[in-house]
Amino acid sequence: MEHESAQPASEQSPSTSHLLGTVIGRELRTVVRTRTFYLLTAALAAVVVGITWIGGGYAAGYLPTAVDLLTPLELLVPIVAVAFGYRAILADEQRGELDVLETYPISPRELVLGVYAGRAAGLVAAIAVPMVLAAVAIAVTDTDVLAIYATHTGADSPLLFARFFVLTVLFGLVVLAIALAISSLVSGTRSALGMSIVALVALLFGFDLAIVYGLTEGLIGDDSLLYSLAMSPLSAYRGLVLETTVAVASGTGPQVASPVVSLFGFAAWTVGSLAVAIWSVGR
Repeated sequence: MEHESAQPASEQSPSTSHLLGTVIGRELRTVVRTRTFYLLTAALAAVVVGITWIGGGYAAGYLPTAVDLLTPLELLVPIVAVAFGYRAILADEQRGELDVLETYPISPRELVLGVYAGRAAGLVAAIAVPMVLAAVAIAVTDTDVLAIYATHTGADSPLLFARFFVLTVLFGLVVLAIALAISSLVSGTRSALGMSIVALVALLFGFDLAIVYGLTEGLIGDDSLLYSLAMSPLSAYRGLVLETTVAVASGTGPQVASPVVSLFGFAAWTVGSLAVAIWSVGR
């Protein structure tokens, strides 16, 4: 008797890329249909454009605008990122979709990465809209201030603002991964919101205070401070902006961060958080 032929291609398990594309498409549709995300984007745009206008950054140049926006974005970007991610996995569990997905040939890794990629696309758009508006306002404003500033070493440039934008997006993606991990660990909306608030406080204040405490108590030496800052996503973001955007234009001042170590800190937080989410979904 002849052996049965191989399983038809139409009945074979879908590829990883196909599964990821399906989950990403679902998340993008969720983002597009959720009014809260539009409101968050509009609110962030109002703050960014308002600070740019009131602070005079639109007339002063790209670098002064980045300096004006750094502190507000340190606070606002984590809030927006958490809003995009704190219920991403939890909502699937509450609707019973995780149980349904167990019957499909999709792994926890593919599910989590697909959810993260889809929500990340929405978050990037939410950050890009206000910053592009600010950049356009600067570009269409022709003042003598810009011309004078551009004669200095490390002249003001849209590339500096683009670098600031990229670092802000990376910061948001790190916080989004943390929010996704929280979403996979909790069992209810209230607990997800509560843990997200705790995570925000830790990100915005806790790690910085721990570094300051370690420095004052002698636990962290002056020579290792630059590397210790990478342990906090917020400190890493602030240091990266100051070191790679502000310092390169001024050309003077002490080193305030190690860009390589800070980027490694970003990567460690992102990969570690996604690993926690994958483990939690698969348990």
